[in-house]
Amino acid sequence: MPERLEFTEESVLGTAREAAGGPSDFGGEGFREGLRVLLETYERTANFSEAGRRRNHRRVVQLLANRLRIQQALERHPEILAREVRRPLVMTGLPRSGTSALFNLLAADPAARPLRLWEALFPWPLDEPPPDGRDPRRDAVEAHYARGRERNPEFTKIHYLSADTPEECVLLLSHDFCDAQMGIEVVMEPYGSWFQKQDLRRTYAYYRQLLKLLDWQRPGERWTLKTPAHLWAIDPLIELFPDVCLVWTHRNPLESTASICSMTAALMAAREGFDPRELGPPLLEYYAASLERGLAARARRDSARFFDADYRRFLADPVGVAESIYAHFGLPLGPGVIAALRRHARENPQGRHGAHEYSLADYGLTPGRVRERFADYIRRYDLPAD
Repeated sequence: MPERLEFTEESVLGTAREAAGGPSDFGGEGFREGLRVLLETYERTANFSEAGRRRNHRRVVQLLANRLRIQQALERHPEILAREVRRPLVMTGLPRSGTSALFNLLAADPAARPLRLWEALFPWPLDEPPPDGRDPRRDAVEAHYARGRERNPEFTKIHYLSADTPEECVLLLSHDFCDAQMGIEVVMEPYGSWFQKQDLRRTYAYYRQLLKLLDWQRPGERWTLKTPAHLWAIDPLIELFPDVCLVWTHRNPLESTASICSMTAALMAAREGFDPRELGPPLLEYYAASLERGLAARARRDSARFFDADYRRFLADPVGVAESIYAHFGLPLGPGVIAALRRHARENPQGRHGAHEYSLADYGLTPGRVRERFADYIRRYDLPAD
């Protein structure tokens, strides 16, 4: 029987150093507090199966090994930090409110530079790139997720994953251990309460470094980015990216809450004795708090830097919504861009990978409870709530 893995700080740091080949500079010490709280959560309250323990231990070690390799790249190539991230187009909003579909559509613009799944998992450069320019890590990631799509088609209906899929910024933010991580940690203690009290400026400064590092490896014209977790960090985003263009999606919160409960429950599969009916209340509170944080920050900022995208309108006319976004921010929208957007919309209709079914009752929630928690938001954006 294999030895039980320990979620201790020195153990994961040591294993990461070995995995990275010996370097010891993690690029500062600020990440350690979040790492300790996360490890305590995994060890004390997560109740992972042995397979779940191995999976999460492996993920933490990979994030730490990435930090070591990232720091090596930054030291060898100081010109990376001199790069600029100009006018990124960033999507946020409550999860399951159309952020991914809109993100994928806007990423079809040839001028867009989205974050790809494989490079978010491996943001550091290879010491010796292959002669053909094809990164073997990309192919390994694609093979891994192809097997995952085959083994778990139900999750594919919720969130399709492939190596080249435009993916959420949480995969970069996770490297600083002060973010939403995989979305389950924020509803487990002590990590959940700890995270909500943090100033995220250091984490977002590191995130900006990672974007520069990726842009140095594979340059693009305009970063196109997305995560609902950005609701917690509207102020840092604007301070670190002064010309950021923010697209905020809105959907019936009864639908989006039920959907994110379903997705989070799927991610909770590694926990033993997990009761989905206990998941809804803490998730509802967490996402309502993220919305309140985001709206409060938004109220302090110039309204012109935000565009509100209604889910109903997006379903009816996705390209029309994209055109409105471009017009609002003054982005170039030539015939080639429109053709690319229309082609993507035509080839990726809603439900392409299967229908995602969910119910609030499965997660210990009622429509009345969700409606009451989001009452101000529903009124403000004239959202349906049935």
